[in-house]
Amino acid sequence: MLEDLTTVGSSPVEWPAAYPEGYAVVDVETTGLARDDRIISAAVYRLDARGVVEDHWYTLVNPERDPGPVWIHGLTSDVLEGAPLFQEVAEEFAARLADRVLVAHNAVFDWQMIAREYARAEREAPVRQRLCTIALSKELRLPLPNHKLESLAAHFGVVQQRAHHALDDARVLAEAFRPSLRAAAAGGVRLPLHECRPLTEWQDRPAPRIGQQPGGQGGYGGGYRPSSWRPSRKRPACPYPNPGRYEDGKRLKQGMRVAFSGDTSVDRELLEDRATEAGLHVATSLSRVTSLLVTNDPDSHTSKVVKARQFGTPVVDEAAFGQLLRDVEAADG
Repeated sequence: MLEDLTTVGSSPVEWPAAYPEGYAVVDVETTGLARDDRIISAAVYRLDARGVVEDHWYTLVNPERDPGPVWIHGLTSDVLEGAPLFQEVAEEFAARLADRVLVAHNAVFDWQMIAREYARAEREAPVRQRLCTIALSKELRLPLPNHKLESLAAHFGVVQQRAHHALDDARVLAEAFRPSLRAAAAGGVRLPLHECRPLTEWQDRPAPRIGQQPGGQGGYGGGYRPSSWRPSRKRPACPYPNPGRYEDGKRLKQGMRVAFSGDTSVDRELLEDRATEAGLHVATSLSRVTSLLVTNDPDSHTSKVVKARQFGTPVVDEAAFGQLLRDVEAADG
């Protein structure tokens, strides 16, 4: 059972007045990581202002297409075929999210998947702020070996029962978030809250039905192309000056200009959002002042790779960049 965590020892925590009035701890399982992938299950733990659990909710969702990596989430076409469509659970889901900060592990991913589902349903998700527990653990300087959910859970003694099951992942995250929230309140730590701007533009495309592989070729290739989902926002300007080029073996530093080239295993938009939230400047082109180029194909002849060779711009692959994002050095001052 989740106990009340509003005291440290026998002394009550003096709660910061600026903290939110409630939280929705969320986990979604999906058919994949791309823009046009779908939610197949969702869970929400609602917490009050001080982290006391109020209730929880879970649902399967029929994605109207192949379920994707069944070996990860365990949800087969047969299981999902009788599940409700997203538009049928959208109202209940919205009621769980309304007037609360969305909390998730790598929150930008969960938020984007939710926002796209609401856009498809011609509705707007009632979320205005999100909080990423990865960012919070960094603010608290927790001694974690990495920023995986299981590492955060182990730090607080939380036992995972069913990994990649939305309800259990949400429970684990709620149990780990609550002491994190209390520690932040006790230390007067500013919560790393980010604005959520709903998608207001979308484009429908014929979707493969459950049991039918995208592209119709027995796999995820062929004619399966990402659709033109676009957030109705302009990426905010980086508030930090460019400290120069990345040096191998050292940390990234806020303000560095990062460019991307070629295909990535994680959706490009998600990678760019992670970089922006870490305080980096996401550049759409490569110049002499670019700090780093991220590409999984450094031997290609794309214009960015060619310019990186000409300018001597450092190049790393996606996996290395993901590791670097875990520990970005603060800007001077």
